[in-house]
Amino acid sequence: MARKSTTTKRTRRATKKAPRKAGRQSSTRTSSPRAARSPKAAASSSNGSAQHTLAIDIGGTGLKASVLDAEGKMLTERVRVDTPHPCHPKLLVETLATLVKPLPGYQRISVGFPGLIRHGKIVTAPNLGNDVFGGFDLAKVLGARLGAPVRAINDADMQGLAAIAGKGVEMVCTLGTGFGTALFYDGKLQAHLEIAHHPFKKKLTYDQLLGERGRKENGKKRWLKDVSEAIDNMRIMVNFDRLYIGGGNAKRLDFKLPKNVSLVDNSAGILGGIRLWDEKQDV
Repeated sequence: MARKSTTTKRTRRATKKAPRKAGRQSSTRTSSPRAARSPKAAASSSNGSAQHTLAIDIGGTGLKASVLDAEGKMLTERVRVDTPHPCHPKLLVETLATLVKPLPGYQRISVGFPGLIRHGKIVTAPNLGNDVFGGFDLAKVLGARLGAPVRAINDADMQGLAAIAGKGVEMVCTLGTGFGTALFYDGKLQAHLEIAHHPFKKKLTYDQLLGERGRKENGKKRWLKDVSEAIDNMRIMVNFDRLYIGGGNAKRLDFKLPKNVSLVDNSAGILGGIRLWDEKQDV
């Protein structure tokens, strides 16, 4: 009798595939949407490429985004559109989805928002409307819409992540549509204090006097004096080792800054997105 072909046996064995291992679960503090992932997010996670992060900077006047590589470098120029006004959560999410559509693939998303955020949910949104945004789960809804896990924090906090050296008490102040602050200790983000809405002078808050509206209404000379005084107040308040000043209006400062105070580029609002995923950042 003829022997059975060894080639046939090998072929049968080759058709048996080993079970695929389950992927590692994402951080407990990120959204994990069950909905089908967007084609872009799905494609980028299946091609074996390094982890890429979609970084979004939500401002009172503009929405900006870019994709960062594993080293935190932008893979493309930032894209930008004006922030819609009036704005509500659904409109914001859809505007962001359209904004990031032409960008390269990504596996995770970092968002900076102009207000207080805790565990991905918006607590306050002074420049966009507390009544419509308060309680909105930005991380969950945006993650479901774009098909990737999201971490969301205050926009000044995210800018600070790109600016700090990671040693001692470091503070970040942003001068833009409003006034923002962030505080770090040995590189770890501390609780967001919303100093912007604390009383500053003449029953007005830091946000009212140092934001864009205050600058235009009070004039450059008065605004610069208020910024200088605010820096002194921040020093007394937190006794920082270093202070970084960013935001669109930081470039307007024309007085000599103290030795431990420096300006940071406005692109930090995007570049901080990579550090938001560090294990030490408990958001």
